[in-house]
Amino acid sequence: MATALVTGSASGIGRAIAIAFARAGYDVAINYSRSEAQARKTQELAATAGVRTLLLQADVSDEKQVERLIAELRWDFGERLDVLVNNAGTTIDTPPTQFDSLGVDAFNRVFGVNVTGTFLVTKHAVPLLRASEEACIVNTASIVGLRPGPQPLPYSASKAAIISMTRTLAGALGPGIRVNALAPGWMEGDWMEKALGENYQRLMERRAKATPLKRCATPEDVAEVALALATGLRFVTGETIVIDGGYSAVT
Repeated sequence: MATALVTGSASGIGRAIAIAFARAGYDVAINYSRSEAQARKTQELAATAGVRTLLLQADVSDEKQVERLIAELRWDFGERLDVLVNNAGTTIDTPPTQFDSLGVDAFNRVFGVNVTGTFLVTKHAVPLLRASEEACIVNTASIVGLRPGPQPLPYSASKAAIISMTRTLAGALGPGIRVNALAPGWMEGDWMEKALGENYQRLMERRAKATPLKRCATPEDVAEVALALATGLRFVTGETIVIDGGYSAVT
């Protein structure tokens, strides 16, 4: 049985990815930091596919916790990991125009989870990935890692770092492990609703009208691409796949 670890899979994109892999027949390890109730809901939904599921609590920015996470994964799923999805991420509320009001602790926290977390989980998962014949790493970046957007400065910068890290790791880990990134555009759901506040509905509708496919991305759209990168596209590595319905291609 193939296995997948999805970090930050208590909700949103991570939940959708975990469920997609479970429905594709993967045993799935579901990681969360604080949202245990939501993570258990993800586990419950994934388990309906009839696969094994494993709940792993860890703050991915803490190396000791990551070491424990991988040890628990090895204990339950064995010495092989086929897919690692580095999805754990966080942000802050400070708009980019007010970046000079940021404290260094807030900046470092975003980079700690988004960038250091991706590095740490990859570092400690590599021995298990190398035991797979067709291992794949998928990193969750963002369209704002490729072009300016309304997201806070540390978030945008962290996603640009993820894209750079993806390219470097593709060279360092090939040919045995492929490494690619996902760059979702404006997403339906809680993340953007929190960012846009009372303007959420109006701005999402405006963005959808300007998008060739006439809607904004959903977590399931992102999960579909993650699964495609893992189960097919065997000659694709080091790439960042934009998932925004064509918006960035025409604007």
